[in-house]
Amino acid sequence: MTPAQIDAFFAALQAANPHPVTELEYTSVFELLIAVLLSAQATDASVNKATRKLFAVAHTPQQMLDLGLEGLESCIKTIGLYRSKARHVMETCRILIERHGGEVPRSREALQALPGVGRKTANVVLNVAFGEPTMPVDTHVFRVANRTGLAPGRTPDEVERKLLARIPEPYRVHAHHWLILLGRYVCKARKPECWRCVAAAACDFADKTPAPTAAR
Repeated sequence: MTPAQIDAFFAALQAANPHPVTELEYTSVFELLIAVLLSAQATDASVNKATRKLFAVAHTPQQMLDLGLEGLESCIKTIGLYRSKARHVMETCRILIERHGGEVPRSREALQALPGVGRKTANVVLNVAFGEPTMPVDTHVFRVANRTGLAPGRTPDEVERKLLARIPEPYRVHAHHWLILLGRYVCKARKPECWRCVAAAACDFADKTPAPTAAR
């Protein structure tokens, strides 16, 4: 994609959804951190179902510790890898209390030092909670970046670097949400639904799919 195409691509996404938000449910930075940590290899819908129950009884690091490992596991057992995630959550809560006064740190280094928090999770927290123009690259963003020609790359880190370099500054804060939503609902893995993509005209994907014909 050329710079002009990229600008047109994001202008179309912005016009269709000026203020995109995460589909994870949360009411504080701490709840966001826990929800994102739990979302690895799980759908946002499954995480929301579990955290509605969890956050009703524990919505601070101390309350989470007081809940205990078994109590936490009982709340999130419908999520994949819940046992390892529960251990990460408990250790993360302990570190937040001991090192950060119970608050979620704003630095990437401090976030990535928390158990179960990798670069993608840190990027999500920095972007959603603190408004920083980071670029979390999940499977949806990776696919869209490669398929459209926006930022082709072989690894998430390579795609992240290219996206940050190529996306015009006015679009960067919301860019990852636009790309995630596009990949989740339109530019799908098995078959993209190009006929209803608002940004299709600016996309380099050669085999754009036509609208399905009505059954006779």
